Amino acid sequence: MPEFSKILVANRGEIACRVMRGARERGYRTVAVYSAADSDALHVEEADEAILIGPAPAAQSYLDIERILDAARCTGADAIHPGYGFLSERAAFAEACARAGIVFIGPDPEAIRVMGDKAESKRRMIAAGVPCIPGYQGEGQSDATFIAEADLIGYPVMVKASAGGGGRGMRIVTAPEGLADALRAARAEAGAAFGDDRLLLERAVIEPRHVEIQVFGDRHGNIVHLGERDCSIQRRHQKVVEEAPSPAVDPALRARMGAAAVQAAASIGYVGAGTVEFLLAADGAFYFLEMNTRLQVEHPVTELVTGLDLVGLQLDVAAGKPLPFGQDDVALRGHAIEVRLCAEDPASAFLPQTGPVHLWSPAEGEGVRIDHGIRAGTDVSPHYDSMIAKIIAWGADREEARRRLKRAVEDTAILGVPTNKAFLAEILGSGEFAAGEATTGFVARHYPSGSADAATPPAWVPVLAAALHSVRGGAGWRSNGWMAATVTLGSGRFSVRRDGEALLVSGEAGETRLEIIAQDEDSVRFDIGGHRRLARYAFEGATLWIAADGGAWAFADTTHTVRRAADEGAGGSVRAPMNGVVTMIDAVEGERVKRGQRIAVLEAMKMEHQILAPMDGVVETISAHVGKQVATRDILAIVRDGAAA
Repeated sequence: MPEFSKILVANRGEIACRVMRGARERGYRTVAVYSAADSDALHVEEADEAILIGPAPAAQSYLDIERILDAARCTGADAIHPGYGFLSERAAFAEACARAGIVFIGPDPEAIRVMGDKAESKRRMIAAGVPCIPGYQGEGQSDATFIAEADLIGYPVMVKASAGGGGRGMRIVTAPEGLADALRAARAEAGAAFGDDRLLLERAVIEPRHVEIQVFGDRHGNIVHLGERDCSIQRRHQKVVEEAPSPAVDPALRARMGAAAVQAAASIGYVGAGTVEFLLAADGAFYFLEMNTRLQVEHPVTELVTGLDLVGLQLDVAAGKPLPFGQDDVALRGHAIEVRLCAEDPASAFLPQTGPVHLWSPAEGEGVRIDHGIRAGTDVSPHYDSMIAKIIAWGADREEARRRLKRAVEDTAILGVPTNKAFLAEILGSGEFAAGEATTGFVARHYPSGSADAATPPAWVPVLAAALHSVRGGAGWRSNGWMAATVTLGSGRFSVRRDGEALLVSGEAGETRLEIIAQDEDSVRFDIGGHRRLARYAFEGATLWIAADGGAWAFADTTHTVRRAADEGAGGSVRAPMNGVVTMIDAVEGERVKRGQRIAVLEAMKMEHQILAPMDGVVETISAHVGKQVATRDILAIVRDGAAA
């Protein structure tokens, strides 16, 4: 029986934190590895020890097998947990661990190798009697071969990369004339992503459900399944929402799919946690898709409905222990749903976003669980996956789980980097999802170009922003009492003055009386017209972020920018008040301008901010151009006092 006492987690972020939590509960010591970009990361702090393994690029750190093994040797770690992603499904990594005498907490290398090759895995599953989609997974890779096989299979067909996953190297072809182009594009993408451009064909199952079965095997010949997860809501083959059990699976279908998944795992002598993924057609037929030979991102929903600790079971199985239960002992209780919170902009085709997290306040509540690896001050790096947290809720039934999760998503506050939070809440609130009818075509059908922009804040939000900016800076205070202060937020100007214990905020929409009831460093409770609310906020320089009513907005105080520029002397530097993109330049070099005249427009956090001249004078230099990405305090222009030359 293998023995180990210290586990190195060869990963980062939320999964590293999750594995360390499970290891601590079993009494193991933990070692974190980190890149230069993650030196202040939460997973580094939570480990007993941490080792720097290289620069930010994953190829030079988290994907470098020798550096990971060196870190294990240096710290005396005698086991490695790979998490998911990175090296978790690299047979070469499992083999390298074995050669180094280190326990790999995962399946044997041969199982990883077989299931990592889609063509080979499908051949093995056909031989094992597991239902598979009709297709072609042969060695012949010429266009002529694929064209002939596609005619036999029948259109539409799916072109897929034989190696790898994540939707890369995948194309749907609806008619013969599109196949050659699809093959060319899929080969190029697969070669670039996986270093292997081999392809296979499958009959395309249109708008199926994506249903996967969690399996677990030990070294004593026991293999069980832990029920299914429905992962049908996907964007470009990347999962967005996952739930257990599936609303489309009844006990009889669960038994058939579970038996097929156990058969698949048994055919390769599988040990540890794995997931057998199926496509479920509308007629109830299901087909093997692939097997993930690792712990899944969505494992928490299975934990919540089974009451089992999957990470703890991984550690026990790796230590040679038998599974402490049999198939008849597995029972599903209630319902659990998970969403992936990602740093991305749904309104801009889900482009990944990067930057600092100024506030992170995960929701709390009955049945709510949030797995994450971030905190205020964390930088979301461009070098890694955009997922930053998983928000999960359990309920006695599906509707209770859905309600709890929707509220948890809305109540989770993250400021400083755009996320898909509003998009997730919109999905959870949709009638199609609430009815349990969503298929893999849900996102493409409802959000073909991304999610609608939810950037327009309720009318009271800019009023609160003006008040907080004013209170923060002590604006308006004079020796003889409070005077009206002017606050400019982008294109909006507000006057803020005291009225007893309240603030009167005047803007284009009129005057609003706002009373701050309680305030701390990141939250404020306030009253407007007898309506009391709570908002979370964070300042970074001249920019204020506010989270409330499920949304998040940024407000830059350009009044302060003008004052600072004017204070810098005759050569007034016009600076960017926040990170953003220049969308307009309204002045030219040599032009005479008046104080307060617009020089440029900056777009940041989906809002436009007017950049104004700090004084009467002449534009000496324009340092920016339309489309330029600028950082806070970058000089956009210089205005000097005096007559034009």
